[in-house]
Amino acid sequence: MHDYRTQRADTFETFRQAGKGVKLPATAVVVFFFVAEEVETRWSAVEKALRAKGFRTANDGEVLEARIGPVTVDPETIWQWERLATEIVLPFEFWPDGWELDD
Repeated sequence: MHDYRTQRADTFETFRQAGKGVKLPATAVVVFFFVAEEVETRWSAVEKALRAKGFRTANDGEVLEARIGPVTVDPETIWQWERLATEIVLPFEFWPDGWELDD
Protein backbone atom coordinates (compact mmCIF):
# COMPACT_ATOMS: atom_id res chain seq x y z
CA MET A 1 0.00 0.00 0.00
CA HIS A 2 1.36 3.40 -0.99
CA ASP A 3 1.88 5.95 1.80
CA TYR A 4 0.07 9.02 0.47
CA ARG A 5 0.27 10.79 3.83
CA THR A 6 4.08 10.80 3.77
CA GLN A 7 4.13 11.72 0.08
CA ARG A 8 1.81 14.68 0.78
CA ALA A 9 3.99 15.81 3.69
CA ASP A 10 7.07 15.62 1.44
CA THR A 11 5.32 17.70 -1.20
CA PHE A 12 4.35 20.40 1.28
CA GLU A 13 7.90 20.44 2.68
CA THR A 14 9.38 20.67 -0.83
CA PHE A 15 7.06 23.58 -1.57
CA ARG A 16 8.06 25.31 1.66
CA GLN A 17 11.77 24.84 0.92
CA ALA A 18 11.41 25.96 -2.71
CA GLY A 19 9.81 29.22 -1.62
CA LYS A 20 12.52 30.23 0.83
CA GLY A 21 14.00 33.48 -0.42
CA VAL A 22 12.51 33.00 -3.88
CA LYS A 23 9.35 34.53 -5.26
CA LEU A 24 7.37 31.68 -6.78
CA PRO A 25 5.20 32.37 -9.83
CA ALA A 26 1.42 32.46 -9.45
CA THR A 27 1.09 29.73 -12.09
CA ALA A 28 3.51 27.32 -13.73
CA VAL A 29 3.82 23.98 -15.44
CA VAL A 30 4.60 21.32 -12.83
CA VAL A 31 6.69 18.30 -13.78
CA PHE A 32 6.22 15.13 -11.72
CA PHE A 33 8.90 12.45 -11.91
CA PHE A 34 8.30 8.71 -11.61
CA VAL A 35 10.74 5.82 -11.74
CA ALA A 36 9.97 2.35 -13.01
CA GLU A 37 10.32 -0.62 -10.69
CA GLU A 38 10.20 -3.25 -13.42
CA VAL A 39 12.57 -4.05 -16.27
CA GLU A 40 9.60 -4.81 -18.53
CA THR A 41 8.15 -1.32 -18.24
CA ARG A 42 4.90 -0.53 -20.03
CA TRP A 43 5.88 2.99 -21.09
CA SER A 44 3.22 3.51 -23.75
CA ALA A 45 0.38 2.24 -21.54
CA VAL A 46 1.29 4.42 -18.56
CA GLU A 47 1.81 7.46 -20.76
CA LYS A 48 -1.54 6.89 -22.47
CA ALA A 49 -3.27 6.72 -19.06
CA LEU A 50 -1.62 9.97 -17.95
CA ARG A 51 -2.44 11.77 -21.20
CA ALA A 52 -6.09 10.74 -20.79
CA LYS A 53 -6.15 12.88 -17.62
CA GLY A 54 -4.49 15.91 -19.22
CA PHE A 55 -0.80 15.28 -18.53
CA ARG A 56 1.91 15.67 -21.15
CA THR A 57 4.46 12.91 -20.87
CA ALA A 58 8.04 12.06 -21.77
CA ASN A 59 10.53 9.44 -20.70
CA ASP A 60 14.22 8.82 -21.10
CA GLY A 61 13.97 5.05 -20.64
CA GLU A 62 14.49 5.38 -16.89
CA VAL A 63 12.40 8.28 -15.63
CA LEU A 64 8.85 9.17 -16.61
CA GLU A 65 7.89 12.84 -16.64
CA ALA A 66 4.25 13.90 -16.30
CA ARG A 67 3.66 17.62 -16.92
CA ILE A 68 0.51 19.53 -16.08
CA GLY A 69 -0.38 23.17 -16.36
CA PRO A 70 0.06 25.89 -16.05
CA VAL A 71 -1.62 25.41 -12.67
CA THR A 72 -1.79 27.55 -9.56
CA VAL A 73 1.46 27.32 -7.63
CA ASP A 74 0.39 26.43 -4.12
CA PRO A 75 1.01 23.24 -2.16
CA GLU A 76 -2.58 21.99 -2.22
CA THR A 77 -2.97 22.34 -5.99
CA ILE A 78 0.37 20.69 -6.66
CA TRP A 79 -0.53 17.88 -4.27
CA GLN A 80 -3.89 17.28 -5.96
CA TRP A 81 -2.20 16.81 -9.33
CA GLU A 82 0.64 14.78 -7.83
CA ARG A 83 -1.82 12.44 -6.12
CA LEU A 84 -3.80 11.95 -9.36
CA ALA A 85 -0.62 11.19 -11.33
CA THR A 86 0.58 8.81 -8.62
CA GLU A 87 -2.75 6.96 -8.57
CA ILE A 88 -2.46 6.53 -12.34
CA VAL A 89 1.14 5.26 -12.41
CA LEU A 90 1.21 2.93 -9.39
CA PRO A 91 -0.67 0.09 -11.15
CA PHE A 92 2.03 0.25 -13.86
CA GLU A 93 4.71 -0.15 -11.15
CA PHE A 94 6.09 3.36 -11.28
CA TRP A 95 6.93 5.20 -8.06
CA PRO A 96 6.98 8.95 -7.35
CA ASP A 97 10.36 10.62 -7.34
CA GLY A 98 9.59 14.30 -6.78
CA TRP A 99 8.46 17.29 -8.77
CA GLU A 100 9.65 20.68 -9.95
CA LEU A 101 8.32 23.80 -11.59
CA ASP A 102 9.16 24.04 -15.28
CA ASP A 103 11.01 27.14 -16.44
